[in-house]
Amino acid sequence: MLKTGLGLFVIINLCLILLKVFFEYGLSVLFSESTMIITRLEVESSNMYSSTKQISDSTPVYPKSDYVIGIEFDMTTLKNICPGNGLEAPRSDNWPITWADDDNQYSSWGDGGGFGGTNEDGRVSMGVARIEGNKNNYSGFNVWGGKNPESLEQTFKGKSYGIISVDKTLYMLRSGNGKTEQCYGMQELHKSINHGRTWSPTGVDWDFSYDENNGFFAPTFLQFGKDYKNSRDNYIYIYAPEHTISIDSLSKWDVNKPGQITLIRVPKKSISKKSAYTYFTGINLKGEPTWSSKIDNRQPVFKDSENGVMRTSIIYNSGLKRYLLTVQQVGRYKDFRGKRAHIGIYESPEPWGPWSTVLFKDPWSIGSFPHLQNDTFLGDPKTVYWNFSPKWWSDNGKGFVMVYTGPGGDQWGTVEGCFTIKMSGK
Repeated sequence: MLKTGLGLFVIINLCLILLKVFFEYGLSVLFSESTMIITRLEVESSNMYSSTKQISDSTPVYPKSDYVIGIEFDMTTLKNICPGNGLEAPRSDNWPITWADDDNQYSSWGDGGGFGGTNEDGRVSMGVARIEGNKNNYSGFNVWGGKNPESLEQTFKGKSYGIISVDKTLYMLRSGNGKTEQCYGMQELHKSINHGRTWSPTGVDWDFSYDENNGFFAPTFLQFGKDYKNSRDNYIYIYAPEHTISIDSLSKWDVNKPGQITLIRVPKKSISKKSAYTYFTGINLKGEPTWSSKIDNRQPVFKDSENGVMRTSIIYNSGLKRYLLTVQQVGRYKDFRGKRAHIGIYESPEPWGPWSTVLFKDPWSIGSFPHLQNDTFLGDPKTVYWNFSPKWWSDNGKGFVMVYTGPGGDQWGTVEGCFTIKMSGK
């Protein structure tokens, strides 16, 4: 009787989901997504039949930091509506962010109408927005794509998890051509010389097959302050998860295991020249990083075979003199086959490690209600992307603002927090 009732519950929910997909995306997406939805519901329903279902614990593989010994999120500072102009961005996700020469921040979103838009009003595959103001009174504006954008240029499809300002030029890394699995294939670099209003390809690209254990995906830039002025040298650094094996054998678009992140660098003056790119190959006996111009020689700069990796962000905190790597781990969803998505934050004195763990935890249990993630807000109960604002540091790097997709699965969000630093001699 219990199984019959639960089975009926699953069927009803499946019908509601399919109707939602139809009204939001149309018939083509309905048929392409329906098989994945059915299989996922079958997995979830089989779990519901078990009265002993539990979320298994996950643990970090890197040692706990002995320098950044704590992190707290103040959920009372959560903002999903821009306080300056009153706009929100429901159903728009991702939000990698950079700080440009004009003192504004620029961010890219996916699958939505951006600020002031919805999933139906102004929806684009990928758009670019400008964030003006301070952390308490900022405003969001659609520059390229979305509802009422400032630019009339037709957007192209894809997703971006990396945008950066260097010498008054914005560069954006594009993954795929709109569909999630395509993010495993094409990776391209585009640039804008007018703060995001128009974009052009640089000619730098990587084109991988969709096969597992082949290539990297969702590349992101290492942020070095306003217009890259705090950079350690004359190189630009790119981090990208390796495409190994997805934990979701059906949709493929999920955390990959074993988890590996590739590090790439290129001289600033040669960012539009693919032959100038080199790949991290390890650390020599002198403790120095080694590089190769041959992509097949690359070795991971970060490894986590146990928890895997997916989308990442990285930034240099000049106040703490630490590189902060934020990683999507364990899974994307609140519950997938007994596993819960985790956020991993790691610190290092150098871009190539050694890494120490600052935070490794499921975001549904971080902070006070509504917590860092919450399935009562817009979107699925899932994680998407987290990064630190390069402009809104405070207290000599101990205070931060995280820009992210949350607390729902698809929305703009900012939340303040602070690091606890171990004082020398204690």
